[in-house]
Amino acid sequence: MNISRRHMIACGASGLALPNTAFAFSPKEITWDDLIPPGVPYSEIIGEGEVDEVNDRWLPVFDSNATKMNPALNGAYIKMPGFIIPIETTSAGVTEFILVPYVGACLHTPPPPANQLVFVKSKEPWPDDDLFAAVWVTGFMTHELMSTDIAEIGYNMDADAMEIYVW
Repeated sequence: MNISRRHMIACGASGLALPNTAFAFSPKEITWDDLIPPGVPYSEIIGEGEVDEVNDRWLPVFDSNATKMNPALNGAYIKMPGFIIPIETTSAGVTEFILVPYVGACLHTPPPPANQLVFVKSKEPWPDDDLFAAVWVTGFMTHELMSTDIAEIGYNMDADAMEIYVW
């Protein structure tokens, strides 16, 4: 069999491209600090607030930094830890939720700023008997400011996979 030099170079070049496609969907592991854009100090996000006496809760007032998102995460495939605040549940479990950085955020304490909350739609329902466990969530992230009864949310994610976070 006679293989031309051009054919060998083309085959070699295509072989070099294969490993990159194999790793194209490996998630980037991030932390909550990564949600804040570079150069935006977290300490400047939270401003004053007011008490909602009717509902007995504190309503924080955030400055404009609270709605600034990290542009590097828009469309990124990521894996991050957090806690679940259920929004939509079925008999099989939770299918939509807010991923928060600490237990009780948005429920027992004032909500974090929008750039510290992720609205997640899960392809597979998460069992509702594991709601207080820390979880890893993997999926594609985008940013789009949305308002709910609970909080302003800055990020969205379509979850491919979820698992218990092991310390």
